[in-house]
Amino acid sequence: MEDKEKRKKDTNSSKSDRVTLKKEIGLLSACAIIIGNIIGSGIFISPKGVLEHAGSVGLSLIVWVCGGGICALGSLCYAELGVTIPKSGGDYSYVTEIFGGLVGFLLLWSAVLIMYPTTLAVIALTFSNYVLQPAFPECLPPYIATRLLATICVLFLTWVNCSSVRWATRIQDVFTVAKLLALVLIIVVGLVQIFRGHYDALRPSVAFEFSQDPSVGQIALAFLQASFAYSGWNFLNYVTEEIVEPRKNLPRAIYISIPLVTLVYTLTNIAYFSSMTPEELLASNAVAVTFGQKLLGMFSWVMPISVALSTFGGINGYLFTSSRLCFSGAREGHLPYLLAMIHLKNCTPIPALLVCCFATIVILCIGETHNLINYVSFINYLSYGVTIAGLLYLRKKKPNMVRPIKISMLIPIAYLVFWAVLLGFSLYSEPVVCGLGMVIMLTGVPVYFVGVHWKDKPKWVYRVVEKVTYVGQKVCYVVFPQEDLSETEPLTSSKATD
Repeated sequence: MEDKEKRKKDTNSSKSDRVTLKKEIGLLSACAIIIGNIIGSGIFISPKGVLEHAGSVGLSLIVWVCGGGICALGSLCYAELGVTIPKSGGDYSYVTEIFGGLVGFLLLWSAVLIMYPTTLAVIALTFSNYVLQPAFPECLPPYIATRLLATICVLFLTWVNCSSVRWATRIQDVFTVAKLLALVLIIVVGLVQIFRGHYDALRPSVAFEFSQDPSVGQIALAFLQASFAYSGWNFLNYVTEEIVEPRKNLPRAIYISIPLVTLVYTLTNIAYFSSMTPEELLASNAVAVTFGQKLLGMFSWVMPISVALSTFGGINGYLFTSSRLCFSGAREGHLPYLLAMIHLKNCTPIPALLVCCFATIVILCIGETHNLINYVSFINYLSYGVTIAGLLYLRKKKPNMVRPIKISMLIPIAYLVFWAVLLGFSLYSEPVVCGLGMVIMLTGVPVYFVGVHWKDKPKWVYRVVEKVTYVGQKVCYVVFPQEDLSETEPLTSSKATD
């Protein structure tokens, strides 16, 4: 009897002492992660691109509303996948589970190589441009200064994320509130303008005057530009294992956040058009600053600071979630095992965070990144479509699998119809840009077969990997985490043999 009690005590002690990812993301922080990742630099960059391709104010506003609606359809699909396959890693984890290693690796490869480092670089450059703009009112900030400040910002937030999950989530909470307040300021000022009668560009007779003949291809490119502003809606699924009660809080956070962001984005664009003509908006490289200069007078400095706060929180959110993607990929054996290790005391994935930081700095050093937005958006949409197609395939392959949330089949079908039309016409309108996105993804095929599928590599290769892993462990003070199966076992089990 005493031995039994002792074993029980030892088991409880080992559970409390084991090194694992901490569940510190409650409902508020979960909403902050979604909102904070969506609202980054996009709402301050994409309005120009959306208007340029849409050709009219009215159609551009329709694109913004429909973009949010499409995100809502996709997020419902991800809510089902997130509680059915409750692993961190989002799209990558679901596709790997459903379609196997090669397809999952291609998503991982394109995300780690270009998609997330490029997005992080764009947000970091937007942050540094807006911070430096008051110091250079008559010209653009120096090239070196913007790159240096962006790099310092990425390095600082990497250090924060390495130090504590709690610190990272608190920063996300605070800056999400700050960026919402900044957008509320724009909306309120815009509504005041409208009540004063300044809404000529929004009158139906004027709003649908097209600067160019509308085409399906151009509308598809407008949606791609808007999708950059909405990207990040699926990022909470990357940290599922760190959410408190994920079966409840994951879908709740999605249901709260997506409609809120859609409403804020639409009202923000209406506010822009209350004070700027379409020509002025297209001529501006910093829409929010131009808006502030026209309407806020001596308080116009508020807008650069507000945008800087918004982008600072966006960088933190992208670092937090993209590092978990590297972590999940390494845990599956698709990336070096060192990236699947976490700090012995802080329980943070330091190696994965350092890789994300390094890749972002490399992109920053390459040069101009804004031209990459179109094919980053293309890769994003491609991964969304493959993942949601996986939901339909899983329904057919394992109909009796435990699903705490089960959405109507019409939702993923509607999303995929839109997805196919969008990508088809994007390929037709911009074959080089979209083709480049496909080439980036397909370069992962030989890497997969050499690095992952080929098991009988020369022994010296394994010795080098072991040595690097050992040195990395010593430097970063990291170990493999122990899995907490309390949330995953009931969900990944099946009621019947599938």
